[in-house]
Amino acid sequence: MPSRREFIAMSGGVMAAGTLFGGNTVEGASLPTAAPESWTQKQHKANVVVAGGGLAGVCAAIAAARNGASVVLIQDRSRLGGNSSSEIRMHVCGANNHKATALWRESGIIEELKLTDSATNLQRSFEMWDLLLYNKVISEPNITLMLDTSVIDVKVAKGRISAVTAACPQLAERYDIRADYFLDCTGDGAVAALSGARCMRGREGRDQYGESLAPEQADQKTMGNSLLFMACKHDRPMPFSPPPWARKFTEDDFKHRSIQSWEYGYWWIEWGGELDTIKDNRRIRHELLRILLGVWDYIKNSGQHPQSENWALQWIGMIPGKRESRRILGEHVMIQRELEDAVLYPDRVSFGGWPMDDHPPGGMDDRDQPPCVQIQFDRPYSIPLRSLYSVDRPNLLMAGRNISASHVALTSTRVMATCAAMGQAAGTAAAFCASERRLPRDIVADPARLKRFQQRLLRDDQSLLGVSNEDLDDLARSAEVTCSHHTNDGPPEAVIDGWNRGMGEGVLNQWRAAMSDGSPWVQLDWKESHALRQIQITFDSGLHRKLFLSGEDAAYLPQTRGAQPETVSDYVIEVKAAEGWREVARGTGNYLRLVRHEWAPIETSAIRLRVLKTNGDPLARVYEIRCYA
Repeated sequence: MPSRREFIAMSGGVMAAGTLFGGNTVEGASLPTAAPESWTQKQHKANVVVAGGGLAGVCAAIAAARNGASVVLIQDRSRLGGNSSSEIRMHVCGANNHKATALWRESGIIEELKLTDSATNLQRSFEMWDLLLYNKVISEPNITLMLDTSVIDVKVAKGRISAVTAACPQLAERYDIRADYFLDCTGDGAVAALSGARCMRGREGRDQYGESLAPEQADQKTMGNSLLFMACKHDRPMPFSPPPWARKFTEDDFKHRSIQSWEYGYWWIEWGGELDTIKDNRRIRHELLRILLGVWDYIKNSGQHPQSENWALQWIGMIPGKRESRRILGEHVMIQRELEDAVLYPDRVSFGGWPMDDHPPGGMDDRDQPPCVQIQFDRPYSIPLRSLYSVDRPNLLMAGRNISASHVALTSTRVMATCAAMGQAAGTAAAFCASERRLPRDIVADPARLKRFQQRLLRDDQSLLGVSNEDLDDLARSAEVTCSHHTNDGPPEAVIDGWNRGMGEGVLNQWRAAMSDGSPWVQLDWKESHALRQIQITFDSGLHRKLFLSGEDAAYLPQTRGAQPETVSDYVIEVKAAEGWREVARGTGNYLRLVRHEWAPIETSAIRLRVLKTNGDPLARVYEIRCYA
């Protein structure tokens, strides 16, 4: 494996061990833990603690729970979703970068969430997205969800985190939560910092990693925060009078910032990168409010946008959306060249593809600079497990914008769908380690164990570049495949070829059959019978198109909302029993990409999937079928 990168304390934002942002816990010491007498002290024990309920934390918790681990998910607000929630309302962007031709959209749990939202949230409500996330989390019996709760202390023993202390002021409760593995999905790296793990902040100098996009000299500056708004049109003029503390803007302030519509705010209402985006959060929020109201004042009252006369603000964010703060030092630091070269790390567990998208730290104060500089990729890049666990605290994993990456690499890896996929990888790793009583670094060090782990990820629809299905438990791989009919480019053998998607390389990797020729079927036959109990099917869900909730008409209206047309809606699963073909499962109104069905074991030598209906596409499309006994 590649050797660990050497770091110099305080160089390029890397802090020496024991030097913390926002905490003072070091090895063998901790913050005061005594609770006020009126508070209730409670104890919890779990396999895995996930701190942070953004999309990275939600996907990490769900993945760990579905893989058999007991999980405590701690979220410091009343809603899940982080920057995607109704409190902030940012787009859940990812590797596909809005490209109409790229098949790079993340699969796995984040795809499940997006497809569910698209099919069930036709009212275009961010609050319904909040509810969807809440429902998904509490529906997992292995997850204990703690909302309105913050981690305030971390206990370290023999170099590992042994417990966290959390507090919920609304309930006057304080919790001592012990676990074997901890996931820092807080974005700010709060658990790592409290534990004394080394963290990075700011921009590395150009020479540190040989990054052409880095500044010449290292500094502590970051990308700023943004504050969004939403507005709606009324049937009469809607005047606006800003408060006296709102900023004043002129036409020159918007020479690099386009105002084309006003139903949804602007990501370039950004500020605070020259401050500490953690410690100065209150000041940053107030300044962003001043900027937001000043921008709306300009729209309404400058005379440059008379069409806004009947428009009025409907919602104003009060929680800034963060792009950058701490990053946790892992065994590997992702850098610019590795992303550009699309390095296939041997321990790859996820992928990204959003452009390197850097924003000037001054935000709206840098009116003479464009609000971002984007460097596009022509292919996706992989993300290694070594960047998802701490080099100092071996049982601490991380996912989200706080992973082990340089500032330049972070400008791509930070977007939410990519963070969510990393969350699934890290959560699965925690559960895998719990089942094998190993550390994340043990997965990397043992090629056989790493291969089993990557196969576990693939089974849960996590996309890994260049890694195909070699699951020894998958009986479908040894079957003979036949079908009722198929297109020239969609043979039945594709359902067991090892690939459950394409990445835009021109290979379909799916069985296709015309629905007009009757109810098409695909069948798997074995030379000997098996006690079959589960089938797993991966359908086509239109990964080539963008799919996310948005208040912006230009982003939302061109989307295909509802169930995606390519996805199979109604189907029947039959097994060949002694008495003949027997139905064991049926799907109706399906809109998901990955579906699983289980039943009491049945001795059979054949199984058949019959497609009855799609969600509108003239072809039945199936990427993969897996069978387990």
